Amino acid sequence: MPVPTKTFAHTSTVDVHPDKPEEACGVFAVFSPKDDVATLTYFGLYALQHRGQESAGIATFDHGSLNVHKDMGLVSQVFDEEVLQRLPGQWAVGHTRYSTTGSSRVANAQPAVLSTRLGDMALAHNGNVVNAAELREKLLKRNHTLLTTTDTELIALLMADAVNDGKDWIEAAIDACKQCEGAFSLTIATPEGILAIRDPNGIRPLVLGYFGGDDPKNGPGQYAVASETCGLDIVNAHHIRDVQPGELIWISEAGIKSLQWAQPQRRLCIFEMVYFARPDSVYHGESLYSYRKRLGNILAQESPADVDLIMPVPDSGIPAAIGFAEASGIPYAEGLIKNRYVGRTFIQPTQLMREAGIRIKLNPLRDVLEGKRILLVDDSIVRGTTSRKIVKALRDAGATEVHMRISSPPVTHPCFYGIDTDSQSQLIAATKSVEEIEAQIGVDTLAYLSWQGMLQATQQDTETFCSACFTGDYPVEIPEMFKRSKLMLEKTPVKA
Repeated sequence: MPVPTKTFAHTSTVDVHPDKPEEACGVFAVFSPKDDVATLTYFGLYALQHRGQESAGIATFDHGSLNVHKDMGLVSQVFDEEVLQRLPGQWAVGHTRYSTTGSSRVANAQPAVLSTRLGDMALAHNGNVVNAAELREKLLKRNHTLLTTTDTELIALLMADAVNDGKDWIEAAIDACKQCEGAFSLTIATPEGILAIRDPNGIRPLVLGYFGGDDPKNGPGQYAVASETCGLDIVNAHHIRDVQPGELIWISEAGIKSLQWAQPQRRLCIFEMVYFARPDSVYHGESLYSYRKRLGNILAQESPADVDLIMPVPDSGIPAAIGFAEASGIPYAEGLIKNRYVGRTFIQPTQLMREAGIRIKLNPLRDVLEGKRILLVDDSIVRGTTSRKIVKALRDAGATEVHMRISSPPVTHPCFYGIDTDSQSQLIAATKSVEEIEAQIGVDTLAYLSWQGMLQATQQDTETFCSACFTGDYPVEIPEMFKRSKLMLEKTPVKA
């Protein structure tokens, strides 16, 4: 069947890297024969917008017939009521994307759609398959024509091949996943139902929710799957549990069933908890707001400062700054006001505006800052460029001292599992000591949270997290060529 995809002509953008790791992607799925699944998926993606702002897509199945719409842009730019009305169905999957593999163009927007002997399928992926080069060669030898540059297409093709070789949807999904190495949280729509799958390490999150009765007289229950619980909350779905590492969940008109397709070796990305996920999302039975406050508590104990005010870099530094203030007894204040209506734009500021600092997004409050010794709390420093501009703005606004505390350890290694931390040479802590960073960003003192403190604050088994961006200890082996593309193999990172 033809798959309609709207295309816009976009002007090229200037490659301006922000001073943070770039987002992972967001995936969502809903099984709800009684509801408008396209609209539910729209709102689910809207709640997951922070995980990717480059493209968005929704695929629905209407009595076995696939409808799909995807394009470049924010969820609210890609979809409107007219578009959603053209996406009828009983179940759906959706995706909001930040490119970690493959360029930022409409051909790479998800869900990936393929035809098989059992009908069409639509696959949405969060993560990064580290053996993608090997899989690409395997598929090319099978005479496949690759239409995109993403690892998502590779997973979809592996699954389609297994279906075409006689396997059913569940068998085919397991067959494809067993060939993949790395991080993958998947939602897959088929004519018969929805699959939700997580890699054996569970590096990227995936949660299951429920919002309907399961009385056989009333038909099957209504389920939602999302990257984070905030995606469930927005559609009023009750969070049942996480999709477990190495688990496959199948949701159909016959109900819901679970299969453990691989032995779990839990390694949830700790940076999801420190920074990426929304503070209202629930991990390990509590909101990340509570976890991030504990990071600030521990940071205050490890690296106290004699200052007048504790203030955050909004918004990501707010919970840790509150925790630091509570533990230290020093007053908390907001000395920077964020313009929350400034998103990613195709219109770049002029060079003069860039040189003027960061006033487009953050504006200092002179009457709060003037004559004060300030301690600034942020969740991370990656390149240091934004931190330097913020410190200068605070001094220009009258702060007599500016100290900085970071609620995570130094980021010394790139991520290969679905987060774009750039190459190692671009990570300031990989090449400079804490004292050198302190001088470069212009603060009076700088201190990071310890690795032990970050893990201690989880109140979980510390062996169940991936913290490779802080340690270089990668839980899934990285192929040598892929490793060389990002790591400074002949240099030893500076340890804090």
